[in-house]
This record gives sequence, structure tokens and C-alpha cells, in this order.
Amino acid sequence: MRSMRNHPGVRGPVRAAGPLPPLAPVLLPLLLLVAAGPARAAAGPGFQYVGQDDKVHGIAAPQGCVAARGGGSRAATNSTRGTATFYREPGCAGSPAAVLEPGAAGQIKPYFASVRFSFTSKAQRP
Repeated sequence: MRSMRNHPGVRGPVRAAGPLPPLAPVLLPLLLLVAAGPARAAAGPGFQYVGQDDKVHGIAAPQGCVAARGGGSRAATNSTRGTATFYREPGCAGSPAAVLEPGAAGQIKPYFASVRFSFTSKAQRP
């Protein structure tokens, strides 16, 4: 019985040819939710979301009201120490659409235009 060997001119693993299915719109929200788990690193954005442009956006040190570049939709992770309150209107106007507590992740449907970050210490909470 002969063993299969790569040709000496081929380096590295041999890969199957062919296009991969477009899984990015499905995988990006899942990856964000997994990233929000216990393996939160000190480096990287404290707040991430998938925009309506299907790109992942991140804000390293959010403060106050922040506009959602790319139009916010779908998954969001709040790895900051503050509460993230989502608004459908720019400039954090109108009624809040959703709230993510510190360290939480979730789906924000159908979209958001801005997010207000509020930081309160345990001593300030009622």
C-alpha cells in the first residue's frame, strides 16, 4: 500500500478549491456574543456592535452620548463599566429603545442611532 505524499514543490497544507459560502452576516453577531464572555481582555474596544453596513464597530473608551457609525443594528456587547442606553434618534433623543448593563451582550432590534453611556459607582446606586 502506498502512502499519499505531497509533491516536493507544495509547501504547507493542501486546501480544497472552491468558494466559501457567505457566512459573515450570520457569524459576526455570534462572534460578538462569544467575545463578550469571560475572556474579556484589557486591550480592545469596550463597546462593540454590528452596524447596518455589516461591519463590526468598536469604541475603546465611550463617554456620554455616542453616534452609531454605520447605523447600529443586531448584536452589541457592552464591556464597559457603565450602562449603555440605546436610542433610535441621533443625539440620544427620544425614548430609550434598549439598555445593556455593564458586561452584557444582546440583540438590539431593529436598529439604533446613538448610545448614552452612564457610569455610576455602587455607592451612587439606590
